[in-house]
Amino acid sequence: MYERQLIFNNIDLFASNSKTKFYEKIFDVIDLSKFPKYHTSKFGPTGYSLHALFRSFIVMKTEKLAKITELLSFLDTNPYIAYLCGFEPFKPLPSYSVFQRFIKNLDNELLKEVMESQVLRLNELEFIDNSFVSCDGTPVFANTKQNNAKSFASNKFSKDNPPKSDPDCKLGVHTASNSHNEKKYEFYWGYQNIVLTDAISGLPIAEKTTTANVSESSIVIDFLKETNKWFSLKETYFIGDKAYDTKEIYNYIRYDLKGHAFIPINPRNTKKKKMLNDTNIICEAGLAMHKDGKQYFDSYIKQKFCCPFRTKKDDSLCPCKHPKYFNGKKNRGCTRYISIGTDYRASINRESIFFKKIYALRTESERYNSRWKNLNLEKPTVRNINSITNLNTLGHITLLSLALAAIADNQKDKIRSLSKFKRAS
Repeated sequence: MYERQLIFNNIDLFASNSKTKFYEKIFDVIDLSKFPKYHTSKFGPTGYSLHALFRSFIVMKTEKLAKITELLSFLDTNPYIAYLCGFEPFKPLPSYSVFQRFIKNLDNELLKEVMESQVLRLNELEFIDNSFVSCDGTPVFANTKQNNAKSFASNKFSKDNPPKSDPDCKLGVHTASNSHNEKKYEFYWGYQNIVLTDAISGLPIAEKTTTANVSESSIVIDFLKETNKWFSLKETYFIGDKAYDTKEIYNYIRYDLKGHAFIPINPRNTKKKKMLNDTNIICEAGLAMHKDGKQYFDSYIKQKFCCPFRTKKDDSLCPCKHPKYFNGKKNRGCTRYISIGTDYRASINRESIFFKKIYALRTESERYNSRWKNLNLEKPTVRNINSITNLNTLGHITLLSLALAAIADNQKDKIRSLSKFKRAS
């Protein structure tokens, strides 16, 4: 305590360095007018300033610290930054449990309001709009021994053996590639963070944290509906990977949002049939099968193909002697079917230059996810879904604050680079 007092007696010696200037700029652009300053309490003390605790976690993410103990150590050795957060300069910092309770018990909707106000501000400044939006999810690994690569337990990824250290996490799977023939995948216990990103500026618009067992396609429509209430997604170009290849998502984007979807086809283990000039199926004997009528459904047409010798009586005509050719029926031989889509999903020409150029913008989502994970958010140390959700949102607020601060400081080229803006401050 005495040492902290001596430091503040000589505050002018270090209050103007680049790090303190950086945090002054970051905190200046965070609007906490709708964020409560203290806990409401009819009786007893109101506790520490919630604004100070909020800013301290922004410091934690900006400094890429993984643990609250590391944050406390940083604030203790950088008292002026603690003062900028809002803590009393001549009083001890809050204890570990205060920070832990704050991040666990904080209502995530309060953080969402701060994030939404930042997105709307960037929209006013014309750095974020709804022209091209990209959606992608990224895994968040639970702090449990089952996720340790050095653990050789045979049942560590069994649903019947959930982690005791984090009962909220669920079993999920993630792949290293979006290619349909990619066989490399990993199971993990944890969560996932789904982010809607401006595909031009590479800045986040909205985010949602779920457990790892929830598929992205099952929640993305509700996610877009929630976002559309405060940030218009009308007539947007929606870009997503093959995880979003469902008819419901296509129809919502096209007919509700009046936009267009740029999503590759997910083959879902379908076998590609051999075709002759893309019109007739080639059978096992290498013969072109004949078309034999259609069935019409709401969103597709089912085309039937039959054996070219189905009415013949000569048993020697089938080159491969297929068992179905000797079925003893009037119409003999094989039958095959193909489905021809007639809905919006089937009408998209995914081989066109236009589709490929727009879909290439999806890499902005991956770049943003990389910057977000670089804040030490991919493998957090907390062990409950509330803390994980709040830390994830604070990570997005940190990167939005960086963009706003860079714009306010007339350094627009640094809106996506935390390290460059730090050095330039």
